[in-house]
Amino acid sequence: MITIDVSEVTDERALHLLLMRELGFPGFYGLNWDAFWDTITGLVRIPEHVRFHGWEHLAAGVPRGAAMLRQALDNYQATYRPEFLAEYA
Repeated sequence: MITIDVSEVTDERALHLLLMRELGFPGFYGLNWDAFWDTITGLVRIPEHVRFHGWEHLAAGVPRGAAMLRQALDNYQATYRPEFLAEYA
């Protein structure tokens, strides 16, 4: 399991940079949701269990980014890894 603290994120760019660092994305990661999907489905295997700490802050301050992240991870689980678990705390 990995815990990613999103409580200090103030915009989508900062969210992408945090995800890139914490999930080990390559340096050429495109910092957008299409690139996020391409990376988690073809370039990097993310941990089986990811916990996002500070989710309420992210959802309030960066609602589009929070929604896009959650949607991408829900689709990832449904399409590729039913055992994958994302926690939003």
